[in-house]
Amino acid sequence: MAAASAEGFPIEGYACLFGVTDLGRDLVLPGAFAESIARQGPGGVRLLYQHDPAEPIGVWTEMFEDARGLYVRGALSSDVMRARECAALVRDGALDGLSIGFKTVEARTDPRARVRRIARVDLWEVSIVTFPMQPQARIARPPVPAGLSDDLRIARVPAAAGISEGLRSARLPAPTGTPEGRRIARTTAKANASGNLRGTSMPVQAGGSGVARKVRAAPDAAARLMSAAARLSAALAG
Repeated sequence: MAAASAEGFPIEGYACLFGVTDLGRDLVLPGAFAESIARQGPGGVRLLYQHDPAEPIGVWTEMFEDARGLYVRGALSSDVMRARECAALVRDGALDGLSIGFKTVEARTDPRARVRRIARVDLWEVSIVTFPMQPQARIARPPVPAGLSDDLRIARVPAAAGISEGLRSARLPAPTGTPEGRRIARTTAKANASGNLRGTSMPVQAGGSGVARKVRAAPDAAARLMSAAARLSAALAG
């Protein structure tokens, strides 16, 4: 759907399809709208919200019959709050039904199929609705131009060598108040006592003796995560 403009939010689509039985057992024949449109033009047909005569939300600027049905074009008024709300719903794909309001001029009911075949109508309005009587009558969504679909895909940026591994290996410590945190604390304490804790060796001054000895300490997971994030940021900036 096109974006809103000073003239309003443009909409278009098939308001009625010929030869399709709707949920009310009506079937509209080709040519049913021709006389009415020729007499009053698209400006004489109201653009309403949910068939409510108290809720006009824009104007129809063009309507015509083709081999498939009645096609309409118009715009939602940018100065009407309900129209702005409707435009937002249409843009998000939450509202897309079209439905006609009319007075029957000529019709015949098929007693066997119990379908009313409508040959001529006086078209009063075309509404934007949630549930159209003809489920196929919808606001059109223009096709994506060739080549644009690839641009709309989520971009995948290759990570610099070693960054993904760093992000996978970095883990934040569990909160000390949780069972997992207490388990890690007990394991760390035992490993410190036995000298078997894996990690980066750091020289530490032994108390009072002045003799430096090495203890094996666990790497700071948060620091590793921040370092990996910094490398990723640098790779993206480059």
